[in-house]
Amino acid sequence: MADPRQYQSRVGNMGARTDAAIDDGLRAYMLKVYNLMALGLVITGLAAWGAFHFAVSDGQLTPFGQLIYASAFRWVVIFAPLALVFFLSFRIQTMSVSAAQTTFWVYAALVGLSLSTIFLVYTAQSITQTFFVTAAAFGALSLYGYTTRRDLSAMGSFLIMGVFGIIIAALVNLFLQSSALQFAISVIGVLVFSGLTAYDTQKIKEMYWEGDDVLVAGRKAIMGALRLYLDFINLFMFLLQFLGNNRQ
Repeated sequence: MADPRQYQSRVGNMGARTDAAIDDGLRAYMLKVYNLMALGLVITGLAAWGAFHFAVSDGQLTPFGQLIYASAFRWVVIFAPLALVFFLSFRIQTMSVSAAQTTFWVYAALVGLSLSTIFLVYTAQSITQTFFVTAAAFGALSLYGYTTRRDLSAMGSFLIMGVFGIIIAALVNLFLQSSALQFAISVIGVLVFSGLTAYDTQKIKEMYWEGDDVLVAGRKAIMGALRLYLDFINLFMFLLQFLGNNRQ
């Protein structure tokens, strides 16, 4: 007669192996998300730095600088990343992984071109310092989102409403030019995107399913990287308004 304890032991071992496989798969999936996000940030940084050096020479704008900063083409530079991120978000389910990755890299480069103006306003040292402060804060917040057992869904809904509020307030302030309103927008922006970093990390983790094929898993990783990339960039830009030293 079979020993019931042996059966229970075999079932327990099978469950442990399954859990281990899921854990290994989840770690690989999250590592891919972070690697894609990090590479996107590298591309953005190089594009911003390179564009600034092509645009400014001896304190004066070059013809390239006149084109991207002082002509009507600057609106293309500003809005092209927005158009591309919407394109990627809505079309990724029909794209191959390689095409989606390429679109993400192009998007990151366009964001860098758009953000190159920060080198006209802030010192390179303060930009660098703010980047490392952002990286430390982002790492801690993302780790919290990954490890917490608390469901952040309710907080996420509130934070997404906060993003829309920031956009509306920023559009209003284009006409008001109020320094007090801009300060309030910056404070709220730091709080909102700090929370979104934890929230998005948790949601990206929950998106993982060990049964996904390579195509689906690849698309999920790219979309996860895009979400965290946007959280990082926005957190960096709002922190820069507090920590950045003006060139003047």
